[in-house]
Amino acid sequence: MAAVAGLAAATSRIASLGRAGDAAAARAVFDAMPRRDAMAWNAMLTAYERSARPRDALALFARAPAPDAFSLTAALAAAGALRCPAAGAQLHARLLRLGLRAPLPVGNALVAMYAKCARADDAALAFREMRDRNALSWCSLLHAYVASGHLRLAQELFDEMPSRNNVAWNTLLMGYSRSGNPRQCLLLFNKMRMAGLACDDATHCILVDACTELAHPSTGFAVHKIVLQSGWNAMAEVSNSLISLYTKFSLLEDAVRIFESMEVRTIVSWNSLIDAYMKLGYMEQAASLFRSVPETNVISWTSMIGGLARNGCADEALALFVEMSAHEHIHPDDFTFGAVMHACATSVSFASGRMVHGRVFQTGFVSYLYVANSLMDMYAKCGDVESASNVFNGIFGKDLVSWNTMLFGFAINGWANEALLVYESMKSHEVCPDEVTFAGLLTACSHSGLLEQGKIFFESMVSVHGIQPKTEHLSCILDMYARSGDITKAVEMLDQCSETVLTHSSNIHEALLSACSSEHLNARVARKVVEDMVATEPARDAGYVMLSNLFCASGQWKEAERVRRAMAEHGVKKSPGCSWIEVKGAVKVFVSGAQDPGHRGFVHDVLRLLDGEIRNITHCDVQS
Repeated sequence: MAAVAGLAAATSRIASLGRAGDAAAARAVFDAMPRRDAMAWNAMLTAYERSARPRDALALFARAPAPDAFSLTAALAAAGALRCPAAGAQLHARLLRLGLRAPLPVGNALVAMYAKCARADDAALAFREMRDRNALSWCSLLHAYVASGHLRLAQELFDEMPSRNNVAWNTLLMGYSRSGNPRQCLLLFNKMRMAGLACDDATHCILVDACTELAHPSTGFAVHKIVLQSGWNAMAEVSNSLISLYTKFSLLEDAVRIFESMEVRTIVSWNSLIDAYMKLGYMEQAASLFRSVPETNVISWTSMIGGLARNGCADEALALFVEMSAHEHIHPDDFTFGAVMHACATSVSFASGRMVHGRVFQTGFVSYLYVANSLMDMYAKCGDVESASNVFNGIFGKDLVSWNTMLFGFAINGWANEALLVYESMKSHEVCPDEVTFAGLLTACSHSGLLEQGKIFFESMVSVHGIQPKTEHLSCILDMYARSGDITKAVEMLDQCSETVLTHSSNIHEALLSACSSEHLNARVARKVVEDMVATEPARDAGYVMLSNLFCASGQWKEAERVRRAMAEHGVKKSPGCSWIEVKGAVKVFVSGAQDPGHRGFVHDVLRLLDGEIRNITHCDVQS
């Protein structure tokens, strides 16, 4: 009796610690038990499930002596949490062998597991084989269709459900919202209200998120009003979604107002406002908020690192990543590595990129497609095309971004033939090209003077693939004509293009101005282009400088001086030239016109030393 009482007490202790979320302490009690029955094993499995430790749950289940319906249900939930259909299929086979398919909880766990793994066909098969079903069964299959992107099947299932609760409505609402159908989501919401169902916090979060996909914030304002009237704005999750909504439409004051009005803020609230500041370019405010956050997580750091990189502060982003790496309890994820790789791609320090690559390899994130694509982009932009190619060749399941990144990497580094080979390989793998693909192909042709090949790509882009040319495509075509000296054709192309495209990009004007080179100077066209550039972007110096340089190259000094005077009259200053060199991991930047008294004497000494060495070499050559 004492042994039985001790077993029951230990099992009760494990269950209590599991409810408290202390799986480590529960495992200590479990390991200390001299004897364990099925209830003890199941209590430990439940403790792992409550503590969100699915890997440990599956490892424990593998050691269980005789699984029952309860332990199989817990194991299926763990496989679903890990999004591991292979483990789920093994459990499915095991429960079939044991004859445990009939109990309703097992059937629901099986459908839910396949739903979380986005295996709609398997979920539907398991659902059809169930003898008994309840609301959870129907909602799990609905979730499977939504997670797999089968919205038509989801809508059909929803229509035939015997009863629809809030979970069913919210699942279908979420499906339409996340699949880029915000209007369908809002129409379904109206049907939900007409059916007399009360909306909960999840419903309002989904609606607000759907409004961020619309072109105008007016619908979002209306949903915000509904939220206020229903009182759900008191829920932190709803307010967090509203902050993201106003951030998307650049309404920062409204986002800040919502944040400040929140009685209870979660870490998501702080992260949402940090992200808002960063997306709208307010880096100092974001940094100040980040330093005052009560608690940070990997998302907080990633938002800061990614925001700094996007706003041109690559060195600061890298420094913040190094600071993050010193934290014991915060570890970078795939999005963090993607953000820091973007910083490395825009930074002048190639050594930082290699350092981060080493960290990626150590942490096992090199197999993540998003990280691998970011690595390729970093190496390509740093000029190390071979390393980019090695990463590309090591990717098992390439997506369109992978192909485009490698193609563009070859293109911007002048490896035109290799870029064209990537395109041919894309076609052989039946990967459909998009506008980015053709931008890379045209860039490759432009950099290598392949005018005829570029014209073929440009024509097929429009006629075969139905892609309308954007400014980057037109710039490449104009640059190709510039290199061939065919200004007449370039001007004809511009006349054929819509004014909307032309007036929203200076790149096309600069490309045409480049066409008016010293070899083929066309002053009339050049003046017209500069007038357009000044009209659309009067503060930019590019048009003035390029035209002045063209006049100087052709010996028209008075015309060049006239352009410089016009530039001064408009208060436009030329951006200083800049170059840099990396020495022992430290980057030295040189800007024209800058004076550094601390290093000027040292530079002069080095120059005198070099001059002396050169004279000695010359003298030795003469003597010999």
